[in-house]
Amino acid sequence: MIIKDLKIPLSIQKLQALERRLPSHHQKIPLIKEELKNRQAGYNGETAITFPLSFLDPKSYHIFRGLRLLDQSYFFQMDILILSASFILIIEVKNFGGKIFFDPVFKQLIQTKDGKEMAYPDPIIQVKRHEMQLKKWLSQKGLPQIPIYSLVLISNPRTIIRTTPENHSISNHVLHRDLLPLKIIQIEKSNPSPIISDKEMKKIIRLLKKQHTEGESSILEQYQINQKDILKGIFCPQCSYLPIHRHHGAWFCPKCKFKNKDAHFTALHDYRLLFGPTITNSQIREYLILESSSCATRLLSSINLPYSGTKKDRVYHLAFNEE
Repeated sequence: MIIKDLKIPLSIQKLQALERRLPSHHQKIPLIKEELKNRQAGYNGETAITFPLSFLDPKSYHIFRGLRLLDQSYFFQMDILILSASFILIIEVKNFGGKIFFDPVFKQLIQTKDGKEMAYPDPIIQVKRHEMQLKKWLSQKGLPQIPIYSLVLISNPRTIIRTTPENHSISNHVLHRDLLPLKIIQIEKSNPSPIISDKEMKKIIRLLKKQHTEGESSILEQYQINQKDILKGIFCPQCSYLPIHRHHGAWFCPKCKFKNKDAHFTALHDYRLLFGPTITNSQIREYLILESSSCATRLLSSINLPYSGTKKDRVYHLAFNEE
């Protein structure tokens, strides 16, 4: 059973909003495009794992994707966590193309693609660290110490995986995506007896869902971008002209003459991703290029946002679903 499904990560949504809202000539655009490309490749790799996961018995396996927990000291995020009554499996998904070489001496992964070599941290070390952090998390919550296994799953079936002859045991920890169901059967045979009861299973599932926390770091701080660099206004949903104007309760594009009543939702979603979850009347007026305070008030009232405070001190909460 899929408890927490795969969603577009906030990191990708924030990068997309930042790319939309910066002038095309901005000096950070190449860096943002490159990071967005890499993260989308990673997300595509995780999407490719959906098929092998579909072979698992939904009554026996509970699947969490993108689960982010706090082990008291540090947050850790697992691409996939599979929970059964007899074991837990943590999976780190990598979407490398070309050839990859696991270097056991310097503990790094070397990718060769299009005649170029790139070095990356060894994902086996990363997933083993997640294994230790999850054990710590279970202990802190007073939960049973169920056996925990970890794997690095290569999502691209055409990727060539290599290592040194003496490092042959790596095949126990790294495999192509299509081998996942067979690997789980192998783990099942090593753990035939249930360790946790149905009651304990429900408790663990409930706690995992409750303790999951989205990362809320500021994308502007991360890339050292001044708020003044962000483009204001609403893009035309039809031709992408910026800014379109508010006229008689609708948004009107002076370029293509398109009218739309709901164009502000995308703009406010961008605001939430770039600036945070709250907005005031003066902030929305400046951001959407509205003429008056009363116009901003009518717009905010029409979308029924939750708020705190009264009159001039009122703060609206942009409660959109970002996952």
